[in-house]
Amino acid sequence: MSKLNPKTTHYEFNGWPGALVISLGLPVFTVFLNQLIRPDYYIKGFFSNFELQEVFNGLHSWEYYLVDRRDLWVYYLTWYGVLAIVDTVLPGKVMEGVELRDKTKLKYKINGVALSTVFVLVIAMRWKLTDGQMPELQFLYENHVDICVITILFSFALSTYCYVVSFVPLLFNRPNGVGTNEKVLALGGNSGNVIYDWFIGRELNPRLGPLDLKLYSELRPGMLLWLMINLSCLHHQYLKTGKLNDALVLVNLMQGFYIFDGVLNEEGLLTMMDIATDGFGFMLAFGDLTLVPFTYSLQARYLSVSPVELGNARLACILSLMALGFYIFRSANKQKSDFRQGKLPHMKSIQTKRGTKLLADGWWAKSQHINYFGDWLISWSWCLPTWFQTPLTYYYPIYFAALLLHRQTRDEEKCREKYGESWVEYEKQVPYKIIPYVY
Repeated sequence: MSKLNPKTTHYEFNGWPGALVISLGLPVFTVFLNQLIRPDYYIKGFFSNFELQEVFNGLHSWEYYLVDRRDLWVYYLTWYGVLAIVDTVLPGKVMEGVELRDKTKLKYKINGVALSTVFVLVIAMRWKLTDGQMPELQFLYENHVDICVITILFSFALSTYCYVVSFVPLLFNRPNGVGTNEKVLALGGNSGNVIYDWFIGRELNPRLGPLDLKLYSELRPGMLLWLMINLSCLHHQYLKTGKLNDALVLVNLMQGFYIFDGVLNEEGLLTMMDIATDGFGFMLAFGDLTLVPFTYSLQARYLSVSPVELGNARLACILSLMALGFYIFRSANKQKSDFRQGKLPHMKSIQTKRGTKLLADGWWAKSQHINYFGDWLISWSWCLPTWFQTPLTYYYPIYFAALLLHRQTRDEEKCREKYGESWVEYEKQVPYKIIPYVY
C-alpha cells in the first residue's frame, strides 16, 4: 500500500450504489427541471398544469445528440477549448496552492481580471457588430435543453478521461515530492471501486499541460455559461417585447455580480475543500459544467416566459437581502483570511495541538459556518424576483441548503478527526453550525 496514497476507508453517499444513483438520477432531474420551463410550456402555480407528456416533448434519442447534432458538440467544445486557451495565455499573477501530501505546492495562474475584461469586450463587440441581434444568444436560448444534454455527456466523458489518466504515472522523469512517479490521489477517491472513484474523483489535481482541469472547470466554462444563459433570456425578452423587464434585469445584475465576484476572487478557491481535498470526478465535473449553468439560471429562464414587474419597493427589498447576504459572506471570509495571515492577533481563538488556531471570535463566534448563512441568503434573493408564481423557481435555495448541510457535515467530521479535543472545545464555544441561534 502506498504511503503517499492510502486506501479510502470512508465512503460518502452510501458508497458506489449511492454514487451510481446520483450519477444517473441527477442529470435526469436537471433535464426534467429545464423541460418544465420552455417558451412553449411552463409550469404555473403549484404545478396546476403539469403534464407528463410535456416533460418528454422535444427530447430526442441518443443518436440525435451523439450524431445528428454535431453542431452542438462543435460549439460546446469550442467554448470549453477557447476559454481554456485564453485562460492559459492571458497574463496573471502566479500563486501557490495548499501543501499537498508529498510536501509540494502546485502553482496557479490567477488572471480573473484579465479574462473578465476580455469576455466583456467580446460581448460588447458582438453587440455592436450584430446591431444588437446577438445570434449566439438567440441560438443558446432556442437550443437550451439540447445544450444541457450535451454538457451532461461531456461531463461523463471528461470525468472518464480524468479517471483513466489517474493511473498514468508521472512522465518525463518528473518525480513527486517524495521521489516517486505516483500522482497525488484524493483521499476520498482511492477505494478501488471503479464507479465510486470515477464519481468522487481519483486524482486530486488532474492537469492538461499548464491547465488545472478542476480549478478551470469550476470557474470558467460553467460559471460563464450561466451568465450567457441569463443574458440570452434577457435578450430574448427584449427582442420579443421591445422593453426590459425589471425583475429579469435584477436577476441578471445580482447573479452577474456574484459570477464576476467569483471569477475575480479566484485565489480564494485555492484553500477551499473543492480544490484542496476533493478529487475531480463526475461529481464536480457535472456540478460545474451542467448543474450550475442549467439550474442556477432557472429564475431568468422562467421570467423570460412569465415576466413580473416588481416596482421600486420590491426591488429595494430584494436588493437589501442580497446586500446583507453578500456582506456576511464576504466580510466573514475576509476575517478568517486575515486571521490566518496573522493580521488579527487580538481575536479570541483556540490553540490546537497541531500548532494552528481555531478562530472563535467576530463573525466566527456566531456560527461555525457563518459564511454559508450569507451565501444562503443570497440564494433567496435570486428567487424572489420571480415572486410567488410557482415554487419551481425556489428550487435553488432548497438544493443549496442540502449542499451546505452536506459540506458542513463533511467538514465537521474532518475537523473532529484533525483537531480532537480542541474541536470539542470549539463546539462548546461556537455551538451553532450555520444559522445563529437556529442551527
